[in-house]
Amino acid sequence: MPMASSMGRPMTGAVQDGAARPMTAVRAAGYSSAMTRGSTFDPLGQSKGPAPPLEGKSEDTPDEKVKILEKKVNDLIEESCLAHGHGDLQLSLDRAKEAGRKERALVRQREQSGNADHINLDLTYSVLFNLATQYANNDMYAEALNTYQVIVKNKMFSNAGRLKVNMANIHFKQKNYPKAIKLYRMALDQISNSHKEMRIKIMQNIGVVFIRMGQYSDAITSFEHIMSESPNIKTGFNLILCYYAIGDRERMKKAFQKLICVPLGIDEEDKYIPPNDDTHANLVIEAIKNDKLHQMERERKALAEKFIMTSAKLIAPAIEATFAAGFDWCVDMVKSSQYVELANDLEINKAITYLRQRDFKQVGAVETLKTFEKKDSRVKSAAATNLSFLYFLEKDYDQADRYADLAMTADRYNPAALINKGNTVFVKKDYEKAAEFYKEALRNDSSCTEALYNLGLTYKRLGRLEESLDCFLKLHAILRNSAQVMWQLANLFEMLEDPHQAIEWLMQLITVTPTDPQVLAKLGELYDSEGDKSQAFQYYQESFRYFPSNIDVIEWLGAYYIDTQFCEKAIQYFERATLIQPTQVKWQLMVASCYRRSGNYQKALETYKDIHRKFPENIECLRFLVRLCTDMGMKEVQDYATKLKKVEKMKEIREQRVKSAREGSARGTRREGSASSEVDIKAVSHPEPKHSPVLDQGRDSGHSSHGTSAKGERLSAKMRALPGSNEPYEASSQRDIDASYVDPLGAPMERPKTAAKKRNEDDDFADEELGDDLLPE
Repeated sequence: MPMASSMGRPMTGAVQDGAARPMTAVRAAGYSSAMTRGSTFDPLGQSKGPAPPLEGKSEDTPDEKVKILEKKVNDLIEESCLAHGHGDLQLSLDRAKEAGRKERALVRQREQSGNADHINLDLTYSVLFNLATQYANNDMYAEALNTYQVIVKNKMFSNAGRLKVNMANIHFKQKNYPKAIKLYRMALDQISNSHKEMRIKIMQNIGVVFIRMGQYSDAITSFEHIMSESPNIKTGFNLILCYYAIGDRERMKKAFQKLICVPLGIDEEDKYIPPNDDTHANLVIEAIKNDKLHQMERERKALAEKFIMTSAKLIAPAIEATFAAGFDWCVDMVKSSQYVELANDLEINKAITYLRQRDFKQVGAVETLKTFEKKDSRVKSAAATNLSFLYFLEKDYDQADRYADLAMTADRYNPAALINKGNTVFVKKDYEKAAEFYKEALRNDSSCTEALYNLGLTYKRLGRLEESLDCFLKLHAILRNSAQVMWQLANLFEMLEDPHQAIEWLMQLITVTPTDPQVLAKLGELYDSEGDKSQAFQYYQESFRYFPSNIDVIEWLGAYYIDTQFCEKAIQYFERATLIQPTQVKWQLMVASCYRRSGNYQKALETYKDIHRKFPENIECLRFLVRLCTDMGMKEVQDYATKLKKVEKMKEIREQRVKSAREGSARGTRREGSASSEVDIKAVSHPEPKHSPVLDQGRDSGHSSHGTSAKGERLSAKMRALPGSNEPYEASSQRDIDASYVDPLGAPMERPKTAAKKRNEDDDFADEELGDDLLPE
């Protein structure tokens, strides 16, 4: 048959095979040849006005109520998670509980509508899981375990067995270790081998629990399996700890070798070095240099280095006969690994370990540090900083200055080197120059607390008290609980004649160190100077309770009881002073005087006789013996009177000889110095400046800042003013009751802080071991 196409186009309206051809349009859409007059072209019918509004759905239907409740539950779960992310644990728990109530209402709504078979299990699981998590976050462990148990027992929830890991974690926090191990193992059995990473983490938890239980062999089994399947840094470190606990030297070495061979899975740092010729590549590298991925890589590498350094310091004394040999083995292993740059740090740490042991003269420490003088600038600066610190401790200030210069030459931006250089200048009393070095250290590292502390001390030595106060106030904002800073602030306010502020800072200080006897004594002194004797007595009494050997506190308390007519109570304090200073006759005379004033004449007589046996030439003792024997009608009065006259005669002769010698010396000096009188007058008119009290705080910090006389002179004058034989002994006036004060942290507190180059958080010098004032960088 001929093709249909060859037959030509069919006639319009023709019938083919019995079917009529569909009709075609006879006019254009929207166009009519018979358009009415005034009509417009409107093919879409827009001139008829807007479409009627859509018919709203009724919310009364059961399906709509269920959807609304589901949305509310999801919103509450989201709010709970967001509240936990913001740290509001109580709000997150409240939202989780409310979500649980809404979800139960949703289930009831479905049951009432006859759709119980369409319960949303995912929503129920989310509500219960979030509620259990928030219970655990709020330390409500019993409620959290009950909620997890509801999920685990429901067979309709798939993979619910994994939540036994969370339950085991809660038992671990409760220190219920056997139950935690049981649950970890149950979770391990329910996780297939395809989830390898999850199984490794659970086995690592099991090993940690065994360590807490002291079962190191079982922990080793878990960690060794992990290191053979999927080695990681933390597991390798824990394995070394277990071997160290059981004392297995050889396995410690093998574990350390495994640790340094663990791949970190990070890219080389070379890719972040921009090429000089490609501008586009430079822009890309600059953009990714500090992105989140690179920060994570740096953190992972820093953590690995920390674990390796800690492991080396831990096993070095145990794997070989000597500490040095063990450290050398660790250094050799690290040099042949991917952590070659850690070898230098380990050698510096070896020297620092000697310093921790206060073995400053150890040849190994000095020689090890000196070997780095020819290394690269970073290592050279660190070693030179430590050497400067070491020589500063030994008071070899010339060598300390030399190595501080070397450290600054290697790295001018090293704040620790600048601090050590400033300290060497400080001890030479070039305070202006020292202040410049401290300021430069602060410019390089604004958070360098040692530089700020030393700058405050320098301003204090220069007499620029306001600037010193500003430094210590800034330091207090950084170190809120530093006892040294609070003490310096109190001392500065005292020097600025503001005792109320000084008392306020000392009150803050005793909240940090409530048992410091010197701080308590200082508070007593300030209250005494303000005229508040009751508060002064309270703090002096507390100071005596914590440190009953402070002579100044003992004397103040004894004088206080004498002034308040309680001589019997004063006796115990003066007796303790006698024990502390047995060669000082004044304390024993005070004891005898207290007995006499309290009416116990027999005991007073015995005490005076005992004093006379120890100090036969003491005139005051003989005068009281004569008076007491006369009042009591004793026969020994004549003997004591004869001895008294003899001693007084000897004293008179001795004073005349001294007076004659002084007059002869003065006449000779006038004759020899007559030719240079003008020069002498000039010398007198330009006296030497007074010694600044900054570094001598332990000696003179108790002195008043407004011109009072020296404490020791005032006290000795009071004790020498004993009454004559014809007058009764009376206590000194209350204004003489005072006591000197010593810096609560000792004189070294006023020395500048030195700095040692810090390799990492675990490698710096032990500041408490090396002295309160020598806090390293």
